[in-house]
Amino acid sequence: MDIEIATIGGYEEVGRQMTAVRAGNDIVIFDMGLNLSKVLIHDNIQTEGMHSLDLIDMGAIPDDRVMSDLEGDVRAIVPTHGHLDHIGAISKLAHRYDAPIVATPFTLELVKGELEDENKFGSDNELIQMDAGETMTIGDHGIELEFVNVTHSIIQAINPVLHTPEGAIVYGLDKRMDHTPVIGDPIDMKRFREIGREGVLCYIEDCTNANKKGRTPSESVAREHLRDTLYSMEDYDGGIVATTFSSHIARVKSLIEFAREIGRQPILLGRSMETYSGTAKRLGVDFPSDVQMVGYRRSIDQTLERIMNDGKGNFLPVVTGHQGEPRALLTRMARGETPYDLNDGDKVVFSARVIPEPTNEGQRYQAEKLLGMQGARVYSDIHVSGHLNQEGHYTMLDALQPQHVIPAHQDLGGFSGYVDLASNQGYTLGRDLHTTTNGNIIQLV
Repeated sequence: MDIEIATIGGYEEVGRQMTAVRAGNDIVIFDMGLNLSKVLIHDNIQTEGMHSLDLIDMGAIPDDRVMSDLEGDVRAIVPTHGHLDHIGAISKLAHRYDAPIVATPFTLELVKGELEDENKFGSDNELIQMDAGETMTIGDHGIELEFVNVTHSIIQAINPVLHTPEGAIVYGLDKRMDHTPVIGDPIDMKRFREIGREGVLCYIEDCTNANKKGRTPSESVAREHLRDTLYSMEDYDGGIVATTFSSHIARVKSLIEFAREIGRQPILLGRSMETYSGTAKRLGVDFPSDVQMVGYRRSIDQTLERIMNDGKGNFLPVVTGHQGEPRALLTRMARGETPYDLNDGDKVVFSARVIPEPTNEGQRYQAEKLLGMQGARVYSDIHVSGHLNQEGHYTMLDALQPQHVIPAHQDLGGFSGYVDLASNQGYTLGRDLHTTTNGNIIQLV
């Protein structure tokens, strides 16, 4: 059986992930993501009403025209988790394929939201829910899709595995090796080792942190760091504001719990905060159900007025804007554009690191400077990454023993650390270690 890998997006940058695997006449697409920095660099752009070709030309979504070079039928579109760099292009591209979208419940709910917000294209793709540990048959030639549970900075993330007669294709993007997660089950290393013994033809791996030594700490480490930080502010009677990834449900949950423990009422403010936490609440995730969530700007400003009237010392707003996004709430607060007054000594907690991309780095720098100009004290990087450091990569290669390895989720410079460590494990660049770019097709069998 012929096996081809089309590296469509996410092989020259962190963002707009999209990969297609052809096994015989059956094709499975993994991820359809957005490069958010290509959108944020423009003022007041609304992608919902834009044509896919314009977004492709901007470099914001994958250029999927290489799909015409794959001979076969697309049987499934599989987003691995709910981050926009993995699902943000589904509303623009999925309608081109007569195939269902298959995802875990939380991811599928976020995909539904993306499709409902779309103004340019309609989609009638079937939506199929599948949990980690489950499988489904793909086509009529003995191919099976399996979801393996992984841990990441969003709940219900999976690594999909395509089992073919030639061996398994493991799409390994976006995970850390967390054995003590705050929400959900630990990474299923037992199943990865079983798959390795069964035979892995190819492993496609996320190289975000491949240049960082050691292992990525558990989310429980970030939780204790956050607890210690907020407890140190327990006697402060001024304003405390926190920000984190809206999609990071475990971190938001920790912020809510610790705010209450230091005697403050947590309130989630911002559209994406309301979207992600509201979705978790509806799905019955282990998440506080009684916390107030406010998504629309007018309601947010009214809530901030109430906070000012009742006393900032009684509240802990958890707001959008951890990357310094120009239209996010924290940036508006830093510019003095909201009813919330930041005073000398007020605390701003960034429970997030800057995504390593020039646009984000510049925006975050500007936001922190604006906050400092208002007298706020900034607490940065109370966070652990959602991606594997070097020791995690060594562990995965040892568990899977793949015949071929394809680095992803970086640019060519970012692949260097992974190339080095894979070479240390016996792989040879150009033989069984394949660095590639967007728009290429790699023939494996």
